[in-house]
Amino acid sequence: MMDIALNGQTLYAYTGGKPFNPAQPTAVFIHGVLNDHSVWILQTRFLAHHGWNVLAIDLPGHGRSGGEAPASVEQAADAVAALLDALGLKQAALIGHSWGSLIALEAAARLGERVSHLVLVGTAFPMKVSPALIDASLNQPMKALAMVNVFSRSTLAPPPSALGPGTWVYGGGMALGKRVLASNTQVNVFHRGFVACDSYANGETAMAQITCPVLFVLGAQDQMTPPKAAQGLIGAGRTAGKTLQVVNVPCGHHQMTEAPEETLAALRSFLSVRA
Repeated sequence: MMDIALNGQTLYAYTGGKPFNPAQPTAVFIHGVLNDHSVWILQTRFLAHHGWNVLAIDLPGHGRSGGEAPASVEQAADAVAALLDALGLKQAALIGHSWGSLIALEAAARLGERVSHLVLVGTAFPMKVSPALIDASLNQPMKALAMVNVFSRSTLAPPPSALGPGTWVYGGGMALGKRVLASNTQVNVFHRGFVACDSYANGETAMAQITCPVLFVLGAQDQMTPPKAAQGLIGAGRTAGKTLQVVNVPCGHHQMTEAPEETLAALRSFLSVRA
């Protein structure tokens, strides 16, 4: 783990059990709404033991990170840029899930050549959230959390290669959401994150501005960000002549635990080509 001084606060990053090595390439992992670094545990541990620095962050105001929780994709992208500056990183790969995919996209557009690879997992643009769910996240957060955990999964139990036989995926998701929500007593990060997703309007413009190759990892049974909701970004990238790959995995919205091996294989193949 690393606690990184950022704008007068501490940003937490999980490193996969390995110390940071400036001689190795670096990948920054960015979680979605009401998640934290732990959603990447399977992929980050592998990469950390196979030649990569991994920084799976808790966004500001989430989990173990201090600071103000970002109220927009743009504010969160500023935090990613500040992280690279704080560590003196000339270049890094950005990998984001759901809301984190929009943050990674916006940051890649702003950082240009400093981003070597961009991976968008469970992405959509626009990433609209139903008014009922936005309202529930503010006024009935436990009801909203239960809804999200049902809609986000294509299975209630993972395959043996994920978190182990018998793992209760729904219960685990509920526990994580409650923990992240309780980690910030000043701001409802559930509601703030959903509003940030719903409000983000720069996706296709950002896609046209990036300079690195892009990988889309989409869940075939994803009900939160269905594959068709990513087609606008994919089309914008192709129109702009970007280098794109699209991988569809047999799961719902939590590709990292529902299809861990397929998701890791896609990441390994994509990251193996140095930009």
